[in-house]
Amino acid sequence: MIRFENLSKSFWVRGSQKVVVDNLNITLPPGKSLALLGRNGAGKSTLMEMIAGSLAPDSGRIVHSGTVSWPVAFGGSFHGEMTGAQNVRFLARIYGVDTDALADFVEDFADIGKHFHMPVRTYSSGMKSRLTFGASMGIHFDTYLVDEVTAVGDAAFKRKSRAVFADRMQRSGAILVSHSMGDVRAFCDAAIVLEQGQIRYFEDLEQGIAYHQTLMQAG
Repeated sequence: MIRFENLSKSFWVRGSQKVVVDNLNITLPPGKSLALLGRNGAGKSTLMEMIAGSLAPDSGRIVHSGTVSWPVAFGGSFHGEMTGAQNVRFLARIYGVDTDALADFVEDFADIGKHFHMPVRTYSSGMKSRLTFGASMGIHFDTYLVDEVTAVGDAAFKRKSRAVFADRMQRSGAILVSHSMGDVRAFCDAAIVLEQGQIRYFEDLEQGIAYHQTLMQAG
């Protein structure tokens, strides 16, 4: 369960205020894989960072009853001077999981070869995404936050990413941001749409997609 209580967040952009969420009050159901939809610039990634706790709201709070991952595509999860292996071992200690088991899983899953033992600052954006996704999927969370990361890599890696994500969804929930309605339909069973600082929840995924597409067409 994730609950937003009087949540507000805005930024000043070129002298004008950009509102991301405006006194938001809504409770998201547990155990659901939710598609987070919205127009470009609506604030989806900002909302994900607030849910993860890496970005503070201006006012209000977010309450959740279980464990929540960091935003999976958020490269800022790692220290650039440390190697991929060192970063993964550090995360394992933070989250109380076996360091060797997590390092072995991520090294195999990310499939970045010798780069796993090189500083993360030397990685391409794709390598960082592979490492972040692998580290997140290697730790059990009640809710996974995923931002387009299943689109990273070649066809074989995409298949592997989708398979491990689908496996995690057997016992966890997720909030997934994706521009691919194919991925949304494959992984999600409900939708939330962020528009003008408010969230609308759709138990019926197709109704949520239809509403989102109507907003996109309206410009």
